[in-house]
Amino acid sequence: MSPKQQRGEATAGLLLDAALRLYAAEGERGITVGAVTRASGVSLGSLYHHFGSIDGLVAALTQRWLGKLLSELLTALRSTRTARSGIRALVRAYLAFIQEHRDAALLLHSTVADRQAMAQGKELRDAQEARLSAFALWVQPHVESGELAPLPLPLIESLVLGPVVGVARRWLSGIDDVELDEAARVLPERIWRSVAP
Repeated sequence: MSPKQQRGEATAGLLLDAALRLYAAEGERGITVGAVTRASGVSLGSLYHHFGSIDGLVAALTQRWLGKLLSELLTALRSTRTARSGIRALVRAYLAFIQEHRDAALLLHSTVADRQAMAQGKELRDAQEARLSAFALWVQPHVESGELAPLPLPLIESLVLGPVVGVARRWLSGIDDVELDEAARVLPERIWRSVAP
């Protein structure tokens, strides 16, 4: 990588980090051009050069952290041998990510991310295709061996991740009626029952 490319990546990183801090502190309304350039120390021209707009910056920020989450989930899956241990690892990795990266998790589970997903669903899905294909590659042999219920991949994904996302949203919203440690103990087995043959 050339020095110019390294500087460009560093500049983009400053903008993304500033946008996440602003989102965590003030929500969506905190991510303005002026606030991001002030917080990052990066010029307005650089913001537009790297992201095209404030919406482009938010989209890139969401994709950055979604990529990190999916990468951690797949790493957890790769270290398992059975479908049951894979489901357990996936659920626990998701909840650990939420706890360790609360600011990013707030963004990923926000109406901002929901709107982006609805407006650009196919593009976002295509951008994550390699990671999602890895999940499908993990699921398929377990379905074929009879270790997982013979359901379409989107249904398995929904049955596994739906409850975890629900708990994450409750916890992130400040509702203190669920603890992530308790969820990590209880959910894996309950979710496993929903996808077991």
